[in-house]
Amino acid sequence: VQLQASGGGLVQAGDSLRLSCTASGFTLDKYAIGWFRQAPGKERDGVASIKSGGGGRYYVSPVRGRFTISRDNAKNTVYLQMTNVLPEDTGVYFCATLPSSTVAFINPTEGNYWGQGTLVTVSS
Repeated sequence: VQLQASGGGLVQAGDSLRLSCTASGFTLDKYAIGWFRQAPGKERDGVASIKSGGGGRYYVSPVRGRFTISRDNAKNTVYLQMTNVLPEDTGVYFCATLPSSTVAFINPTEGNYWGQGTLVTVSS
């Protein structure tokens, strides 16, 4: 059972980037998924989350309107489309399964299955 985040890289402020979270060993369609990020020297914070059916999507205030979370259960993948990125979006991005009952809180302490992260660096 493993999640793998990918798609990170070095971009400039104002650019767009799409991250992918792919599962191996299990299917994602029954799980709520969250995206989290950890900036250098800081704790891991929630970014966005999505219910298993895709009907509910949640964002933290700093990214609302710029980031979009979506999922393609046929591809066993959850995406995080990042637009108009800012230097403060820099960090390692992780995806994790979340309890469906608390998915809206995007709480990293409730993440169950985690994948290795992908580094996003935004230059000014």
